[in-house]
Amino acid sequence: MAETRPMVTVFSEEAASVGEVALPGVFSAPIRPDLVRFVHTNMAKNNRQPYAVSHGAGHQTSAQSWGTGRAVSRIPRVQGGGTQRSGQAAFGNMCRGGRMFAPTRVWRKWNRKINLNQRRYAVASALAASAVPPLVMARGHKIDEVPEMPLVVGGGFEAIAKTSKAVEALSTLGCEADVTKCKESKKLRAGKGKMRNRRYTMRRGPLIVHTAEDSGIKLAARNLPGVELVHVERLNLLQLAPGGHMGRFCVWTESAFNKLDSIFGNGTTAAELKKGYVLPKSQMTNADLARIINSDEVQSLVNPAKEGKMVKKVKKNPLKNIKEMEKLNPYVRIMRQVEQKQQEDRKAARAQTVARKRAGADAAKEFIAKAEVEGDLMW
Repeated sequence: MAETRPMVTVFSEEAASVGEVALPGVFSAPIRPDLVRFVHTNMAKNNRQPYAVSHGAGHQTSAQSWGTGRAVSRIPRVQGGGTQRSGQAAFGNMCRGGRMFAPTRVWRKWNRKINLNQRRYAVASALAASAVPPLVMARGHKIDEVPEMPLVVGGGFEAIAKTSKAVEALSTLGCEADVTKCKESKKLRAGKGKMRNRRYTMRRGPLIVHTAEDSGIKLAARNLPGVELVHVERLNLLQLAPGGHMGRFCVWTESAFNKLDSIFGNGTTAAELKKGYVLPKSQMTNADLARIINSDEVQSLVNPAKEGKMVKKVKKNPLKNIKEMEKLNPYVRIMRQVEQKQQEDRKAARAQTVARKRAGADAAKEFIAKAEVEGDLMW
């Protein structure tokens, strides 16, 4: 939540306090930099002018392919003779004097439709961010001498008709540093924009929000470097968040500040000037999560912290550890016993077979030896 102060001080053009006004509900809207950046990107595309290359560019010549069998590529070649141009490749995007690849067309999708609720949400977020001094300073504005944010000016500020008086009032209110920064930042633009009526670049300064119609401060401050003016009923995200970055330094006239509740609503009831529109609310009324968790109300209900250090459990391989395997399959012990018994039976049977074979071999050897002695067997 951006700002939750109930009252805001109203200053005169001499920077003297002349009263207080209630903070409009729009300054309590959630700050959504992702939504502001998305809406700003799409809104900025709606000011583009269509451009395209000439429809016949690269094809304003007679050219035909020579076909195959002449040891050259099949790209179309300029017809005729008597000049260097004849025989040169044409039409292709790789050819000198040819068309570009995928020639640009004026029927490209230039504009972007943005949901109305998203546009309103983005403007509300940008307004809420303009009341947070760290966000305004992070955007580059010089507000060290500004008495209060948001800055509301009453008295005869909106009726000032002379530029010199407007400069004097802005200086008294602490805005001189920001205006001077903009004036000194005017530089020659790099690139071809210099030839296209965008010769200079300059930083953005204060945004004066007013309710005047072609009179007063609207005429007095319109020629100051970096200073922009906008009617409170025509607040524009491109001015409230230039470049998609929230935190524009806004100077509010008292009448414009008081009109915000009728434009956006107070956060609980629908707005008067936007049919059925209610300001978005934050999912958490208090974003300080650590404070909520450590509060007495929460800590009185949670379980106490467990003592003792945590023992890391070592994962054992059940294929190598019989106890782990028994946890997974209790029948494995019986299986192993059956397998061991079968193995012992096979071992005993093999021992009997080997003993029987060895006994037969010994008997054969004894018979042969006896026959040799008696002379019945001759080799």
